[in-house]
Parts: sequence; structure tokens; C-alpha cells
Amino acid sequence: MDDGLIATTTHGCVRGLAERGVLLFRGIPYAAPPVGERRFQPPAPLPAWEGVRDALAFGNRALQPATALGLAPQVVACVPLRGDEAQSEDCLYLNVWTPALADGRGRPTMVWLHGGAFVAGSSGSPMYDGTSLAANEDVVVFSLNHRLGAFGFLNLAEIGGPAFASSGSAGMLDIVAALRWVRDNAAAFGGDPGNVTIFGESGGGAKVSVLLAMPEARGLFHRAIMQSGPAVEMMKPADATAVTRKVTAQVGVDAAEPRKLLDVPAERLLEAQIAIMTAQSTMSFANRRKQGFNPVIDSKHLPGGPFEPVAPSISADIPLMIGTNKDEMALFWSHTPWLENLAEAGLVDAVRQFLGERAPDIVARYRQARPGDSPRELAIAIATDQSIRLPSLVTADRKMALNAAPVFVYLFTWETPALEGRLGSAHVLEIPFMFDSLDKAAGFTGDSPERAPLARTMRAAWARFARGGDPNGEGLPRWPAYNPGRRPTMIFDTTCRVEDDPRGAERCAWAAAS
Repeated sequence: MDDGLIATTTHGCVRGLAERGVLLFRGIPYAAPPVGERRFQPPAPLPAWEGVRDALAFGNRALQPATALGLAPQVVACVPLRGDEAQSEDCLYLNVWTPALADGRGRPTMVWLHGGAFVAGSSGSPMYDGTSLAANEDVVVFSLNHRLGAFGFLNLAEIGGPAFASSGSAGMLDIVAALRWVRDNAAAFGGDPGNVTIFGESGGGAKVSVLLAMPEARGLFHRAIMQSGPAVEMMKPADATAVTRKVTAQVGVDAAEPRKLLDVPAERLLEAQIAIMTAQSTMSFANRRKQGFNPVIDSKHLPGGPFEPVAPSISADIPLMIGTNKDEMALFWSHTPWLENLAEAGLVDAVRQFLGERAPDIVARYRQARPGDSPRELAIAIATDQSIRLPSLVTADRKMALNAAPVFVYLFTWETPALEGRLGSAHVLEIPFMFDSLDKAAGFTGDSPERAPLARTMRAAWARFARGGDPNGEGLPRWPAYNPGRRPTMIFDTTCRVEDDPRGAERCAWAAAS
């Protein structure tokens, strides 16, 4: 037995494995299984174990629909969005990649939050492999699973009273429990509990947004990175309760007797969730944080916002890096017939589906700013800006207005040749570059040699930000902190560069058309 592969945690010893220059521990529990009477409740303390527990395989992922994000089969086959772990209500597990154990080096600690809105995804996606970050940048990388969908965000507080007061935030409280575990155990894995960065993409970025506004998360992290996942607003209690009533109706439970939901088979609850999600319009993407299954604004766990009407003051001192990809919505719409066959004459009516009466004005302004774009390209650009880029810039503006910590803004513009180039610089594409996990996502990124230098550049920038709150360093031109005058933005592409207010005409179009 190699004792160098055994780490001592606060709950017992775990055995990992050595892989490509790092020590890897998979599937470590960080809280008690949220099953039975613990369904819908905050995570419970984890019992200690005796002996050495194997941490060689990823733990269960949360229960979730097989096609929660509505992606085309071609895209699903191309993009490794989640791992192949079994799924279960028993899903509170985390993973660690580290260069060494308990050596006193105090490495920057990075905690990854997976994407998939608040209804899908897992830490086991091959793209989320922390090996290169840990081995090449001397950081410790954690990732985790937590409750999703109806199991993590069903707001029973208004119909179930104090016994279910935290049900609308259970999935976020899982993440808080994991961050406490990281605080208590980072040193055992060679990390610094006083230098923790939370980072995530899409739904993972939204989780970062929420954590910045959660009082219980205060002090558990010190830097934050949001990738294509702004969450300016979240679910209001009344809207969340309306969804809850739909769930109880679907499973045949009287809303006045919410305890009976504890006896409903997990598969039946998941079926009810799928039915409710299926009824939502695919054109309501910009409102995704305010409908369906999301953390709920309450008087305790998420007092407001997260970034509406202002940035949360409790995290004013946390440096933020935030950015988006040029063609985010191409991931979701690349193979939809309405988009592929879109002609100029039908453009306004097409975007009216998600813009309403603003459609003619917005289309005219984008056409003026981008005279060479096809109708397809304009539709993707407009939807990308409405749902991801503009909320990200609102987040940056409001965070910057606190004048207490720097904000660094980026735009990822590298385009993949995958699927005949239909994806462009799509949602999720920056992940295998930032993790430098290109070998795990070759079907998504292609195999051109130009990928590797960009991946090394981004990997190093993320690690530098985690180390000291500033991504600047070798391989990048000077990246100024964001400010309302110049709006300097790092463009990540084959050649990285800084541009002031890129696509500014499009940004201004929304204010002019409002």
C-alpha cells in the first residue's frame, strides 16, 4: 500500500490514485445522503468512518432528466457535458486534484461548480478534468455534485411552513456545505483554506452569482469567476410556490400535506419535473433564472438579488472575473430548423418570439452594426446578448460600482470547426481551454495545433487570478481592470488582445430600444 496516496480528512482517511503527475481523489462524501426524511432539508453533517475509504470513482450525480437542456442529438454527441456516473438522490460527493498532500505549501484552492442550469450536469464531465490545472499551475482543484431540480429547489416554505423553510435553497446549501468541507480539509490536500476561488460556467456561473449573495457562504471563498452564467435575478417566492403546486398536482399530493412528498418515489418526482420543464417555452431562455427550478429569494439564505438592483454588499471585497463566449446560443440552436432556414424577411418575426415588440428596433440596430451578418448569425447574436452577455455586463457594472474589489471582463471568440462550423464560439467551448483538457473534448474542439497555446494561456490566467486576484502575467497583453469609461475586455482567441467596449454598438442598442 502506498501511504502517499492516503489523505486524512476530518471524517476519516481516503485513498486516491496517482495520475499524470497529480494525486486524484474521487467521490468523497461531504454531507450525509439527503434521502428519506432528509429530502428537501438542508444537508446534514456527515458521519465519520473508520479505516481507509477508497476515493477512486466519481460519486453519484444528482437525479436529472436525460435531455434537460434540449440540445440537438448531434450536439449531445459532440459535447461531453456530464460524466457517466450513476444518478441518485444520494449525490453529495466531491473530487480533488492536487500536486501533493499536506506538505504545507498552501496552494491556491479552486472549487469548480458544474453547469447545467440548476437541473442538470455533474462534476464527472471529462472536460472538467483538473489534472492540467493542478499539475502545471500548482493549485488544488475541487469539484462537486449537489442536488438539482425539484430535489434541490422545490419551494415548500409557503405551503409547508418552518419544517420546509430551506427547501427552495437546499441545492445551494449543499454547495455551502461542500465549501465548509473544503475549508476544513484543504490543507490536508496541500491547499490554502484562506485562498479559495469559486468558479463555474453556465449554471455553475449562476451558482457563483448566488453564493456571492448568500450570508452563509461569507468567508468560505475569496475570489470568484463567472463564465457565461450570470444570475442578476432569481426566483421570487410566489413564482417558486406556483411551480411547487404544479409538482404536487403532477404527483397527486395535496399541496396542504407537503410531508407526503417524502413518500413519493424519486423517479415520480423527476417525471413531474420533466413535465413542468417541457411545458416551458424554449424561447424564454433569458428568463430561465426566474422560472422552473432555481434558488429562491427568501429572507435568510438568499435575501435578494443576487445582483438586482445592486451587487451584494456582503461580497464587495471579492475580486471577480467574468466573461462570455461570442456565439453562446449556437449550442442550443445550431440545428433547429427555424434557424437554419431563416431568411431576411422572417428575421424580425423569428426574434419576436423572445424579444416581443422590441424586435424590429433591435434587429435594425444589429443589422446596422453588423451589415455582413446572415439572418442566422444575427439571431444568434441577439439572443446571446439578451440572455448571457448583457446580464454579464450588468453584473460587472454593478460589482464595479461597489468600488471595493477589481473586476476583469473577457470575451472568448475562438471558433470550433466541429459540426461543420455551426457552433462558432458556442456556450461551453471555453471550458476545455480553461481546464486545458483539450484531449478530453477533441470532438468539440477539433484537433488543430492552434488550440494548445490558447489553452495554456487561459489555464495560466485562471490560476493567476486564483493565486492573487489578478489574471495578468506572461502570455497576455496587459489586462486592465474593468471601468465604466473604457470597458476594457480581454479577447481570448488565437491571438489574445484587449479591446475597449467590444461590440459596443450592440450593447447600446438595448438601452436605446428599451
